Amino acid sequence: MQPNLFELLKTSSKSKARLGKITTAHGVVTTPIFMPVGTNGTVKGISSRDIQELEAEIILANTYHLYLRPGTKTVAAAGGIQKFMNWNGPVLTDSGGFQVWSLKELRHITEQGVEFRSHLDGSKHLFTPASVMGAQREIGADIIMAFDECTPYPSTIAEAEHSLSLTLQWTREAMEWLCKNPPIHGYPQYFFGIVQGGMHKELRQKSVEALKELGPDGYAMGGLSVGEPIETMYEIADFCTSLLPQDRARYVMGVGTPWNLLELIKRGVDMCDCILPNKNAQDGLVYTSRGVLRYKGARFAMDFNTPLDPECKCYCCTHYSRGYLRHLFKAKEPLGWTLSTIHNLHFYIHLMQQAKAHIANDTFEEWASEMIPRLMQDAE
Repeated sequence: MQPNLFELLKTSSKSKARLGKITTAHGVVTTPIFMPVGTNGTVKGISSRDIQELEAEIILANTYHLYLRPGTKTVAAAGGIQKFMNWNGPVLTDSGGFQVWSLKELRHITEQGVEFRSHLDGSKHLFTPASVMGAQREIGADIIMAFDECTPYPSTIAEAEHSLSLTLQWTREAMEWLCKNPPIHGYPQYFFGIVQGGMHKELRQKSVEALKELGPDGYAMGGLSVGEPIETMYEIADFCTSLLPQDRARYVMGVGTPWNLLELIKRGVDMCDCILPNKNAQDGLVYTSRGVLRYKGARFAMDFNTPLDPECKCYCCTHYSRGYLRHLFKAKEPLGWTLSTIHNLHFYIHLMQQAKAHIANDTFEEWASEMIPRLMQDAE
């Protein structure tokens, strides 16, 4: 029997914000945590050394993309995802359910699984609970996710209930397969079930209750940030964390902005991931202590004295000016994307470090209330 993955260390006296510890074979992760996204076995634009220097504690990789390229057997032959990408820390793999769901015209869903065509070459593939668990065994992530059917928004209660029934059926099949097929890289892998049910609280409750009977190592909340109003996302996340076990980690998948993270932490969420730090950096947008900065603006062309964020201590902000970053962006030089990505990821990771310190001191709510409007404003 595997040791427990998660240890709850403290809960705020003023909200549901929590301090916790996740212990894996590749290191300890302190929560609340933001996980940089390394979809293809790389955090886009930066190296594993950069990730380490940013003090990231865990990163996310994606089963769908690694399955298609280079193939999960290739990753297994390298000794697992850590050795493949030269990253010594913990890794979580998304099962690929969201990516398959997003293919829309290229996939067909049945009770058996999802038949889809590759977005790369049109080749046909079938994902089943067993095949997805097998792929994640080969990848060798420390935390692996259930194969789920992401409920679209909006959805009727009948549509969401059908989607939920598939997710629960596939979760049972996945756990049965994992029991019969142990890890292959010599260290434990922990399994997270995914709470679905759309924006229907009665279905979310049904999902939580069914998953609690199965007893996964942790719980993710899927089907959020798929087009619903932001307050609805917060409401559903808050509802789910009120039902979930206290002694298991809670993970909201694919969210979000810095202020989203603080709002979710306040509602009892421990883990988040999102591509926004990487994607927005490449689009000329960065997050700063003074708000959202669009550094490609013409007004920064001659600004050679100001970093992206005067309060930030990342490599980008201590060495380069807004004017130089704007030049790199306009010239389409990859260095600009790399430097702005380093800044955004440093900002997210440092924000989580601050959140943990404030939870420990029981000052999180006051600090978050001050930070959220500041983070949401446009920076000068």
